Amino acid sequence: MSRREIVHIDMDAFYASVEQRDDPSLRGRPVVVAWRGTRSVVCAASYEARKFGVRSAMPAVTAERLCPAAIFIPPDFARYRAVSHACREIFLRHAERIEPLSLDEAYLAVPETSQGLSVAQTIRAQIREELCLTASAGVAPNKFLSKIASDWRKPDGLMEIRPEDVDGFLADLPVGKLPGVGKVTEERLGRLGISTVGQIRSHGRIGMETAFGRSGLRLFELSCGIDHSEVVSDRPTKSISAEDTFPDDRELKDTASTLVRLAERVWTYAEAEGRPARTVVLKLKTSDFKILTRSHTPGLPISSADELVEIALGLLDRVELDPHTTYRLVGVGLANFFDLEDPLQPTLF
Repeated sequence: MSRREIVHIDMDAFYASVEQRDDPSLRGRPVVVAWRGTRSVVCAASYEARKFGVRSAMPAVTAERLCPAAIFIPPDFARYRAVSHACREIFLRHAERIEPLSLDEAYLAVPETSQGLSVAQTIRAQIREELCLTASAGVAPNKFLSKIASDWRKPDGLMEIRPEDVDGFLADLPVGKLPGVGKVTEERLGRLGISTVGQIRSHGRIGMETAFGRSGLRLFELSCGIDHSEVVSDRPTKSISAEDTFPDDRELKDTASTLVRLAERVWTYAEAEGRPARTVVLKLKTSDFKILTRSHTPGLPISSADELVEIALGLLDRVELDPHTTYRLVGVGLANFFDLEDPLQPTLF
């Protein structure tokens, strides 16, 4: 009987690595992919910057304080998407199913006639040779374990967890490594004297369900290395969006130029998606962090960047807050995609 093997591929410091690859002067230097400013957050940090404590999603001002010598590079998502597509082309040579999680990571279902470790080695070598980038990989009997394994020896690492090694590997693993265990759940587990995955297993199925309900059952299964979720390829895109945080709060009328730029970026993404969208969505965040959205679904799908821009700007007129309200963020998106072969259905509204 063949055994199931899943490979998780995770590109190393992806955005920052692409920048260092394309600009040799950045190699070996602390690179932070982010806009400068008090409202900006870090999209990615090179390993040279990570030595100073810089991490993704960290405020850019914090990154600058931790690493004054950091080189800030504005993100270029169109270029990162192109590189991500090239990675996917390599994956397709070796996997029967691919489930992208983001631009820089994916699960791969390995054909029964192949060995996951050999596939992972080949993919990493081809990424290095063809794209001049590095990737880490994890090979395991399921998705949960393969993702943990890919992170174990980063950067540029490879780890396999074989079925017979699962119990021993998980026993001393901190509970924070389990998906779904955030700070609050970790504190609740701590109050029960549980700090490792092995202790979750020892607490038992009934004990975990009593303490945490259905999520407790899930944690118990993970502690036993059980994860039946399948690699699902080609998940349909539900929405495409782009947003920007202003360096200073501004009134609604002053958001239009940014909105136009974001709409044009979204249209570029939509063309790459290859499926028309029916709905345009405007997103705003006020200076006191209240989020509001407005949307419009015309009779026919959006057909051009100009039409998207026109509708997005028109949605500003439907914002009925005090005209002196100020905003810290604006975003625009497309949703309600359909396949080209599907007949157009009339909308109810």
